Amino acid sequence: MSDTPALPAVSREWHLLSRPVGWPAPADFALVETPLPTPAAGQVLVRNRYLSVDPYMRGRMNAAKSYAPPYELGEPMLGGAVGEVVASNAEGLAVGDQVLHSLGWREYAAVDARQAVKVDPGAAPLSAYLGVLGMTGLTAYAGLLRIADFKEGDTVFVSGAAGAVGSQVGQLAKLKGAGRVIGSAGSAEKVALLREEYGFDAAFNYKDGPVAEQLRAAAPDGIDIYFDNVGGDHLEAAVGELKLGGRIAICGMISVYNATEPVPGPRNLARLIQVRGRMEGFLVMDHLDLQPQFVQEAGPWVASGALKYRETVVEGIEHTLDAFLGVLRGANTGKMIVGL
Repeated sequence: MSDTPALPAVSREWHLLSRPVGWPAPADFALVETPLPTPAAGQVLVRNRYLSVDPYMRGRMNAAKSYAPPYELGEPMLGGAVGEVVASNAEGLAVGDQVLHSLGWREYAAVDARQAVKVDPGAAPLSAYLGVLGMTGLTAYAGLLRIADFKEGDTVFVSGAAGAVGSQVGQLAKLKGAGRVIGSAGSAEKVALLREEYGFDAAFNYKDGPVAEQLRAAAPDGIDIYFDNVGGDHLEAAVGELKLGGRIAICGMISVYNATEPVPGPRNLARLIQVRGRMEGFLVMDHLDLQPQFVQEAGPWVASGALKYRETVVEGIEHTLDAFLGVLRGANTGKMIVGL
């Protein structure tokens, strides 16, 4: 494009300097200036507009083997990003196209064209492709419908319910005909949001008292599904309230991500035998086949406002680490996004 502004000589990117022990500290990271990358054959240069920061990234800062390889020390970190193609050396993508990719935590990225997904900024705001219409929304959809085998009339309990995934789970359950949807969150403001904006039938602040007692009061007849984003006392409480044939979808356990010692599991797992319950962990990457079905179903809900979403936007590449630490503290409402 002739009106494309001149590109800078350098790009800033976040590097992991040391592996955190417990809570990450600023000294574990550095914002580094590097020469602007040049796209090789089959690549495009993307100016990132929005970056995603997510709880799972904490696990990639450890050296232990997991479902995703650890971040390399002294190298830029990775994460979801959406941005504008500003130089192209690949067929099928042109300057001015908007793409979704996984080379976040940086201002500019040389992205393999086959790893870039073109998105339509006219159909939804660009940031939505990192959340409600992206992996966040698909995580909620796959976990609720495939892993938890949701059925109309089910009573559904969601922990971390004001977060990006949890808020979508609750709304999808309501849109699909749940009998009752209950959420937990960490502040009175978030509890009000769940009830008043997202349409949860009941919600409670887990800081107000024992989770088991609050859940029992909110679901006196028990629950059919628990969608777990938290683990710990929430998981134990949910096991205790499962109905016959209850299902638990384990999406995340943010309460234990920064633990430095082994964390005891729920003390009541034997109850799964009594109720013939099922508990299953899952990763969204194993359910990408659902993406077309998800977009076909959720797209109109987003456009009509039936499926609502919130974003917490932190501006500036220099504040990416602050945004990430905020996610671990629960400082976000909905999807945490960094705008560049």
